[in-house]
This record gives sequence, structure tokens and C-alpha cells, in this order.
Amino acid sequence: MPQTYNVGSRSRFVNFIAWMFILLAAFACEWAVIQNATQSSWSALAGDQSSLPWLTGLLMRHVTWVYSAAIALSLAMIVCAFGLLRRIEWARRVFIGLLMVAIGVDLAGLWLQQEFMHLLVDSALRQAPQPAADLFGGVVTVARVLAGFVTLVASVALVGIIRRLMSPAVRQEFA
Repeated sequence: MPQTYNVGSRSRFVNFIAWMFILLAAFACEWAVIQNATQSSWSALAGDQSSLPWLTGLLMRHVTWVYSAAIALSLAMIVCAFGLLRRIEWARRVFIGLLMVAIGVDLAGLWLQQEFMHLLVDSALRQAPQPAADLFGGVVTVARVLAGFVTLVASVALVGIIRRLMSPAVRQEFA
């Protein structure tokens, strides 16, 4: 049986995804701008009171480019989401690419979070009294598992969005 498409039909899925990512990217962009603006006050505060000055210095040197990249990606996502609303083909392709980047960043962020937990929290738990270490060790384990689960769910959701945006019915809307 041949598959037919409604010419000129605009799916609610594309509209919903576009508006959702416009709002999320605008929020992320605003957050990154605020964090980048307050970064100098962080380094002044952390430089005086940090027990790990080498880690504070490392983080402060790299935090500016991380926030700048977040701002750039958020602005690109907003532009592509508006392109999705207008059913522009290049916007769909770039949006799919940005979602793939988001999956990579999400997985890298999980790895980085686990490394920091191992570096900072595990060393502190080794120095704590045994009952407190057992209690907080359980909390840390639950946090690690939950972070992995949330990352996995978010990545699967983004893969689902990518698959749907690559489906013939949605591609036909952008023709």
C-alpha cells in the first residue's frame, strides 16, 4: 500500500519541539550569561577560602570558555528552532546536529561529574568517621546512579527526537 503525505500539513510535533527548545535554549543562554558575568566574583571568593587552590585555578581558567560555548550553542539552537517553525531544511539538519552535540555534552558531563565526585567526595569520605562515611557514601551512590539514569533518559529522548525529525513524514514538511 503506497504511503501518502498531506502536502502543506504542519505537524504538531515539530511545532512543539521548536517552541520547547526555544524556551530551553533561551533559559540556558540567560543562565550562562549570568554565570559568566559573575565568574570574577567567584574567583575572588574561592581564591581566598579554597582548600584546593590548584583545582580552583584550573576551574576558573576554563569556566569562561565553557560558558561562552554554552551561550553560542544556545543561540544556535534558538536560530535553528525558529527555522524549524518556518520549515527550513538547513535548520532541520543543523538542529539534528546540535542535538547530537547535546547528547555528547550530556555524556561527557556525566563522566566529568563522576570524576569530580571521585576526586572530591570519595577522598573526603575516607577521612570521615565510619558511620558518617557509610551514610553519606550511600547518598553519593544514589546520586551517582540517579545522575546516570537521568543522563540515559535524556539521551534516549534526544535520540527519539532525532529519529522523528529524520522520518519521511517530517522531512516532507521541509521539502
